[in-house]
Parts: sequence; C-alpha cells; structure tokens
Amino acid sequence: MEAGMISVDKWSSGSQAYFLTHLHADHTVGLSSGWSRGQLFCSRITAKIFPCKFPGFDLSLLRVVEIGNWYELSLISPSTGTPTTVRFKAIDAHHCPGSVMYLFRGDFGCMLFTGDFRWESNGNTAETGMASLLDSLRDEKLDILYIDNTYCNPKYLFPSRDVAAKQVVDIINAHPLHDVIIAIDSLGKEDLLLYISQTLSIKIWVWPERLQIMHLLGFYKNFTTQTSLTRVRAVPRYSFSIDTLEGLNAHRPTIGIMPSGLPWATKDMEENGVVFGSSPSTSRSNKKIGTKDTPSLSKDPDFGGNPMSVRRYHEHIYVVPYSNHSCFSEIQEFIQLLQPLNIKGIVSSSSCYIDPSYHLGHLLRDRQDSPITNKLKQETESKPAKSAAGGRKRKLLDFLGVRASRVNLLRRLSHGARVTGT
Repeated sequence: MEAGMISVDKWSSGSQAYFLTHLHADHTVGLSSGWSRGQLFCSRITAKIFPCKFPGFDLSLLRVVEIGNWYELSLISPSTGTPTTVRFKAIDAHHCPGSVMYLFRGDFGCMLFTGDFRWESNGNTAETGMASLLDSLRDEKLDILYIDNTYCNPKYLFPSRDVAAKQVVDIINAHPLHDVIIAIDSLGKEDLLLYISQTLSIKIWVWPERLQIMHLLGFYKNFTTQTSLTRVRAVPRYSFSIDTLEGLNAHRPTIGIMPSGLPWATKDMEENGVVFGSSPSTSRSNKKIGTKDTPSLSKDPDFGGNPMSVRRYHEHIYVVPYSNHSCFSEIQEFIQLLQPLNIKGIVSSSSCYIDPSYHLGHLLRDRQDSPITNKLKQETESKPAKSAAGGRKRKLLDFLGVRASRVNLLRRLSHGARVTGT
C-alpha cells in the first residue's frame, strides 16, 4: 500500500484515513483531544470509551466499525492521483476490550494488521477468530502480515489466561488473612478480575476512573471504590512496586500479584523464590516490577525451569504468567496457518524485540508467488541484451536499493533471503 493512504495506530499528518486497533497508550502516541487530521476508524467498544481517554475529542471524526463486516473506502492514489477502493474488515483481537485487527484488500494486494492480540491455541475465541479470518481471505493470499511480535521468541511460553486466572485465585485463597493488590492497566484484564470476583464471591476495589471504564463496559456489580467492602484491590500498574508493598505491610499483611507476561523477560533478584509455595525471598530492591527500570533477563537456570508456573519475585510479590499477548507457539501457529508472503513486527522498541522472520521466516509462503518475483521471471526469460562486443550484457536491477542481477534476486527471493545492502 502506498504511503499517504492509510495509517494504523500512527497519528501524524499525511494519511487519508486512520485506524485505531485499541486504546492502550503505546498505540495512541500522537493522538490527543485536539487531534483532527481525518476520519478515525475503530470498534464500537473503543468508540464508547474513547471520551474517557480523550475528553473533548471531536467525536464526529469517529467511524465505528462493526466486527466481521466488510467496508469500502474510496481514496486517492498519491502517486497517480486516481481514485482507488480499499476494502477492510475488523476482526476481534481478544487483547483488551475493543481491540481489533484489520484486514485490508485492494490494488496493493491483501494485508493484515493484527495490533496487539492473544488467540490461545486451545481457546474457542481463537477458533472463531481464525474461522472468520480464513473465510475473509477465501482464495486470496496474504501478501503482508503486520504482527504483534511482543513475545516472538521460543523462550516465551505462557499458559492460557483461564489457567493463569486459576493460579491467581489459588494465591489469594492461600492468604486468607492478607489484603491483596493486583497490578493492572487502565484498560485490559477485565476477564481476570471478573473471574476472581465471581469465584470468590467478592467485590474488587478499583480507582474511580477505572470504575467508570468498568461501568461503560457493562460491569456494575463486581467492582467498588469503597475499600471497606473488600480485601482485594486492583491498582494501577505504575503504582505497583516493592516499596509500595513494604509500606502496606507496615500496617496490614499484604501481598501483591503481577499478572503479566512481561516480568518473564526480566532478570530475577538474587536469591528469589521460584514457584508459588516455595520459601519466600528476603531480598530487597527499589525496582518496579515489569517496567523499563527492570534489568534484562540473562540466562537464568531457574527461569527455564517452568515458565508456566507462578513465581515468587519477592517476599510480598507473586508474578503470574497472565498475558494478553500471544506467546511464541501461538504466534507460530498463526503464521503457519496464514502463510503470508512477508511479515513485519509492529513492536520495535521493546527490550524483548526480535524480528519475527528470524525464528518464523521459514513459514512464509513460497516467494515464487509474489508479483515482484513474477516480474523478474518475465524479464529474465526475455531475450538478453547484447554488448557492443557481441557478448551478453549482465544487466543489474536496482531492487530496494540493491544492485544485483535478476538471477541473483530470483535465487535470493526463492530461498526467503532478505534482499539488503552490505
């Protein structure tokens, strides 16, 4: 697709239409209450909670996209100035309320932008979503896949969210005399909190702004802002730290639970406990859990022992592998089923970033099917030019900034090699 037509989770000027996958802060950088650069497409749930995130925003710019429906968008080709039509569909990404992936089709081919997503291998949501996606593709081949590569590395392995939610409840039940704080974001993990509330028959405290989001999502009975009604509180992730837990324990016994895949990419503190039920650690640190302040993971033998288990990060803190991003095996299955021609990761600034083609490039569709390769074949099969001396002239083709013969380019494309400069 040409630049200047569509932007997904990018909010600078220069595009004719803008698409929002979900309302997490890292996907709305550059979006503000005063933003007015064009029509903004999003899911109905995202549109519903949009004013909470961006009060004063001109809501007439929002275009609600119903999940599962095809839409057509008339745009102008920046290169030719002629009209062109783009068809698109939103598919539930199951990352957080309102999150969707977008499938685009047009003269440029077929492309899928997942945004952040979690399709568990054994979940009904994944089966339903994949069925919808495959039905949308039908006989079309996916030319390019922009994928959530947050955990695109074989070392990242998580249980399903259902299993991880049960682990959280087990921890709470094992501490009947403790207060419990659970670190969450301003959007997401509602299913976890609902499961805790319904399983333990308790209300969960949330801060006032979070309660407003819960009510907009239709959750009225399970949450409260009155601390006297419950011993379980969901707190903003940025306020969750060892210092906070130690301060709370000076007044009442309190444990903290971090439900996230991200801490599994961090290095343990020295002498930490490993699995729920083991002896607590007595080590201390001022580092927050699961933030950029946390040091990177080195090769830790304890980490590789059982990545599906709860870990004790500190004497007051448990880390549960509850992730709203797909783990490596789920990403692998996703790519293997779709077999795109090309793949690009949407996450480029994470400490655990890795190019998805590094581990999964072998799953890409045979590049012999690509328009670029077909064009090179046609040119190669035509009669070669003769030099003044009567010999064959080896013509070099400029492709993505690389000067190489057609034969070399074909060979490299057919083997899935990246055509890059040296």
